[in-house]
Amino acid sequence: MAKISLCFLVFIALAIGINVCEAAEEIGVYELKKGDHTVKITNYGATVLSVIVPDKNGKLDDVVLGFESVDGYKNDSVYFGALVGRVANRIGGAQFTLNGKTYKLPANDHGNTLHGGSKGFGDVIWTVTSYVKDSHITLNYDSHDGEQGFPGEISVFVTYMFIGKNKLAINMQAKPVNQATPINLASHTYWNLGGHTSGDILSHKIQLLASHVTPVNDKLIPTGEISAVKGTAFDFLEPREIGSKFNEIPGGYDINYVIDQTGQGKHISKAAVVQESKSGRKLEVWTNKPGVQFYTSNMLNDTIGKGGFIYKRYAGLCLETQGFPDSVNHPNFPSQIVNPGEVYRHIMVYRFTAN
Repeated sequence: MAKISLCFLVFIALAIGINVCEAAEEIGVYELKKGDHTVKITNYGATVLSVIVPDKNGKLDDVVLGFESVDGYKNDSVYFGALVGRVANRIGGAQFTLNGKTYKLPANDHGNTLHGGSKGFGDVIWTVTSYVKDSHITLNYDSHDGEQGFPGEISVFVTYMFIGKNKLAINMQAKPVNQATPINLASHTYWNLGGHTSGDILSHKIQLLASHVTPVNDKLIPTGEISAVKGTAFDFLEPREIGSKFNEIPGGYDINYVIDQTGQGKHISKAAVVQESKSGRKLEVWTNKPGVQFYTSNMLNDTIGKGGFIYKRYAGLCLETQGFPDSVNHPNFPSQIVNPGEVYRHIMVYRFTAN
């Protein structure tokens, strides 16, 4: 899987759908199944509820954290599986200036804006526009001008689809209708390749194909610098256990990595590889975006999840491919401003294997 054409993925997503329009106010659960790989999605927040994949012996486990029922997601403060936006990650000072006008946003995270505000895209009901169980589901959300303080209307579509036997793709697209606006969508799925009830992820090995990070202040807002990871506790250029240098990272990892060979919008490149030794499961993450937020679920605190299992700190890891956090306030970061007539495109591909 050297590189997958973005145009090819978009063509497939458009070509294989059968329209199944749903009433926007109805919340449902939709299963995608291909062989022994099963994914469940809800249109509440376009959220990933479960991902069931085999281990090296063929044993099936759910490898994402989540709640027992959809109702649990309505009061979710940790964004389990959510499709977050309009602007994922943080915006410093809960404001930004665009074309000479300053926009003030909800300050839902220590004076800053996190994941689109107090009611971002992970907290709204999406409309299912196409669903084929052994193939894909496409969901739509139309965000109005001024929603959570952001300018302009935008129409957003996300497609979850299987590619071959062991790849799950997420195709995110958004079109501004009448004004320029920042757009940065991300999938906030928490992974534990040992199974969601297997404990912490500190013994997982991870490789991040990223030589730099965007350092942050004590509120997790980028300083504007882009710093090399070589020789630091952020260096995962070669695979190593997540917990191997935790003593140097107070509280755990929560930082944006600058992917070395980003696809620049037209192709996808490998961003990360995660392995869990007991199950033999391996997860590869590919994207066309320039950054990936590596987060070790530092804020989990005895969260009651599926089957009543209690998720403690570090029970999962997130790999949120994205534009850089707070790009609207850092001109040296890749721009997230999308103008009318342009299309925001974000592709993720997860590849699952076990040996």
